[in-house]
Amino acid sequence: MAERPEDLNLPNAVITRIIKEALPDGVNVSKEARRAISQAASVFVLYATSCANNFAMKAKRKTLNAGDVMAAMEEMEFERFLQPLREALEAYKKGQKGKKEASEQKKKDKEKKSDAEESDKNKDEEEEEEEHMDEEPEVENEAEDEEVEN
Repeated sequence: MAERPEDLNLPNAVITRIIKEALPDGVNVSKEARRAISQAASVFVLYATSCANNFAMKAKRKTLNAGDVMAAMEEMEFERFLQPLREALEAYKKGQKGKKEASEQKKKDKEKKSDAEESDKNKDEEEEEEEHMDEEPEVENEAEDEEVEN
C-alpha cells in the first residue's frame, strides 16, 4: 500500500475525460483545478475503500464486495449516489453475463467445428482406406497372372 495519498493519484487522462463529460462545452479548467480534482478524487476513493473494508472486516471477509461499497456510500452520507450506483452495477452485471454467454457460445461453436472437422477427417481416411483396399487385390491378381504365364 502507498504511504501517501499523493502516490495514488488517478491518471490525468481519466480525470480530464470525467471533467469534460461533467461540464458544458466551452468551459475551461485550469491545470491547478484539474490537479485539485484529481487529488480530491483520490482521497474520496481511499476513504470509500477504507469504509467498505470496515464492512468487510465486520463480516469477517477479506474481499470487498458491491454491498460493502453501497454500505460505505451510505455511511459517508452519499445516499443520493446509491441509486445511480445500483443502476451502474446492474448494467455491469448484465454486460458481464452477456460476455460470458457469448464466450460460452463461441466455445460451443468451436467445439462443434472441431468435431465436424474431425468427422470429415475420419471420413476422408476411411475413403482412402477403401480406395487402397480396392487397389490391393488388383496388384495381387497381376502377380498371380504373371505366375500363371511363367
